[in-house]
Amino acid sequence: MKKIILSVVLLGGLFSISTEAQAQFKNRDMLLNLGVGLNSYYTGGIPLSSSFEIGVTDDISVGGGLDYLSYNYTGYGRFTAVYVGGRGSYHFNRLLNLRNEKIDIYAGASLGYRSFSWGDNYIGPTLGNTYGSGLFLGIHAGARYYFSRAVGGFLELGALGSSNARLGFAFKF
Repeated sequence: MKKIILSVVLLGGLFSISTEAQAQFKNRDMLLNLGVGLNSYYTGGIPLSSSFEIGVTDDISVGGGLDYLSYNYTGYGRFTAVYVGGRGSYHFNRLLNLRNEKIDIYAGASLGYRSFSWGDNYIGPTLGNTYGSGLFLGIHAGARYYFSRAVGGFLELGALGSSNARLGFAFKF
């Protein structure tokens, strides 16, 4: 886990060397977020997330997302939660008349499938009886700040799969 986080940090640092910023959202922009959850709805683990969206207008983007969380309870068992689905966002920069091209403020919703699995050595009530697989609906509000033309950081809040807050690197193509 530490190696993955360190790799993402180093990759982001390498791409942020460019000094020119031109980041306000527009039609046909492709956006990639790679992040970690700051907390978890479940009892343990660090949620990992990724999302990809493409601009369909100067204000709206659509795409998909993936969240992964796994945790091993020593002596009891292991659970894994995977969220996969589609998402859409409205970008508020034009509506709010923001002129800072390093900032992208957005909000939106997602719809997808949650897969939850639990394996244990314990006899009695378990997480497998509490959580289940099935449809999920999520909402998000977020902001990106670009350090360079194509690389920045992001923060999202809301019902985001396995977490209600995530932080990470944002890439724009």
